[in-house]
Amino acid sequence: MFRLTDFTYEGKTVFLRADLNSPVENGRITSDARFRAVLPTIRHLLEDGAKVVVATHQSRPYKGDYITTEEHAEILSRLLNQEVEYVEDIFGKNARERIGALKPGEVIMLENLRFSAEEVFYKPIEECEKTFFVRKLTPLIDYVVNDAFAAAHRSQPSLVGFARLKPMIMGELLEAEVDALSRAYESDDRPRVYILGGAKVDDSLRVAENVLRNGKADLILTGGLVGQIFTLAKGFDLGDANVGFLHRKGLLELVDWAERILDEFYPYVRTPVDFAVDYHEERLEVDLLGGDKRLFDEYPILDIGSRTVEKYREILDSAKIIVANGPMGVFEREGFAHGTVGVFRAIGESPAFSIVGGGHSIASVYRYNITGISHVSTGGGAMLSFFAGEELPVLKALEISYERFREGTDKPKTELSLLFHQ
Repeated sequence: MFRLTDFTYEGKTVFLRADLNSPVENGRITSDARFRAVLPTIRHLLEDGAKVVVATHQSRPYKGDYITTEEHAEILSRLLNQEVEYVEDIFGKNARERIGALKPGEVIMLENLRFSAEEVFYKPIEECEKTFFVRKLTPLIDYVVNDAFAAAHRSQPSLVGFARLKPMIMGELLEAEVDALSRAYESDDRPRVYILGGAKVDDSLRVAENVLRNGKADLILTGGLVGQIFTLAKGFDLGDANVGFLHRKGLLELVDWAERILDEFYPYVRTPVDFAVDYHEERLEVDLLGGDKRLFDEYPILDIGSRTVEKYREILDSAKIIVANGPMGVFEREGFAHGTVGVFRAIGESPAFSIVGGGHSIASVYRYNITGISHVSTGGGAMLSFFAGEELPVLKALEISYERFREGTDKPKTELSLLFHQ
């Protein structure tokens, strides 16, 4: 796959697909973490004399954080210490004229890509090529740089549509992500521990099944709703309040799948030994073996308990590889952050090569100033797809583009290995 250093960009127009999709409260962006993550790529392009067209999506139609990219341009301007002009258009006449008028060293920000209906659906490369978005912009750009690892599991026009039409290049963030995840997945160091939490239960089950069946993990620790589903699969009763909640979320149907994983890999999947419930706005821990489990009938589980944190800490202390996705509980509430903070701090203190990913996981790492983690991934869904052994459309598109354009680069290339597993 192409890297940034394989080309020179003086006077060239570069379409930079980033993922600046950020949390929003009261109509304002509350974190600039994803903006900071793409700064090295943008600075590399600007220092080389490129004309940069930044494109990103923000949320989905009809959601509360579905906003324009005007504030995205403001944030990027502040971080780059130069103007990033917001263009209230995606591929229409206004956008095309502004792209055509760009001068070397200038940056513009296109409108939220998901304001275009073509960008909402997943289609193969062949169909993405035919979209108005790709057909209108292709004549105006020289290179496509993709730094949107968090969207790498999606096949949409802005992500894969240019692959056979223009050289498509990994940005520095995407390259670092793929290198780190490949290192963890392919490593023979042992023990290799995966921590699966949060609410993406089906994705986590796919990861568990893949890494255990293919000998990529020695142990899996669970928390969040993932931990609750595995706990039910082990035959424990989590009470009316919690079983009812899982039912409303449509997650109870996954218990059978979790049971099948346990039947095949039982000793290698660990579940919480205690949970913390919201008992009249206070944290109350309930032991699965010796506690008053009747509390589960009335009070919701919002975290793993202290004994579980200590058991997980002992395991993580001796790990060589750690991959974690998703929090252990509702860390946004201070009284129920103990599990997530305790486990993530144990990851940071471990000598292992460690990766933590997922939007909520990243938020907790920064909120509680947790240090020592080797790599904090910007992609939750993409990271889960990677470790589930699934092909990521963006990485496949990068490979296709490399094969098509590798004879036309400006600089002699070093050997480029395939950075992702089949």
